[in-house]
Amino acid sequence: MAEPMNVHVIDHPLIQHKLTIMRMKETGTKDFRELLEEISMLMAYEITRDFPLKEVEIETPICRCKEKMLAGKKVGVVPILRAGLGMLNGVVNMIPAARVGHVGMYRDPKTLKPVEYYCKLPGDVAERTLIVVDPMLATGGSSSAALSLLKEKGAKHIILMCLVAAPEGVRVINHDHPDVPLYVAAIDEKLNDKGYIVPGLGDAGDRIFGTL
Repeated sequence: MAEPMNVHVIDHPLIQHKLTIMRMKETGTKDFRELLEEISMLMAYEITRDFPLKEVEIETPICRCKEKMLAGKKVGVVPILRAGLGMLNGVVNMIPAARVGHVGMYRDPKTLKPVEYYCKLPGDVAERTLIVVDPMLATGGSSSAALSLLKEKGAKHIILMCLVAAPEGVRVINHDHPDVPLYVAAIDEKLNDKGYIVPGLGDAGDRIFGTL
């Protein structure tokens, strides 16, 4: 029996529809990039569902009343370079006050191990909920390493948001970072012998930036 995976799959019909178009090999860079941003907005809507609210008194054109607003939770968005940049605008469009950090990780093509090359974060990282974004969760190595790096820098509240995941990557994140909620739009079948997600959508970074 397969080990249960701790992951939230956001399978809204609009997300499934847009993701299917992204998977198509004939989808060009412009459409791929726009669809990724749109899905990121939809996913950001869902992962912020439990953000705290406070009651405020306002005046409408009709009368004064008490209504709800966000309770001032500090948020940071951290794309894992370079493909994570494709999800950044979608999240920031939904949370304009969020600070933005960057973590540079790449997967060595021979060893498939993550290599860090850049890290720049908001100074108050310990006080923020960090939403880490990366389209593909394949082996899980790069994402796990990025999460470890953020914790070393003082981050205490982290959410990982990916577009497509392989079961192998989900298990790695669950094992290495059981305290980090994981949100994805789809869990695919497996990894192939080159470490690509099957059926996947190819190399997300290349498709976002047109570097095929």
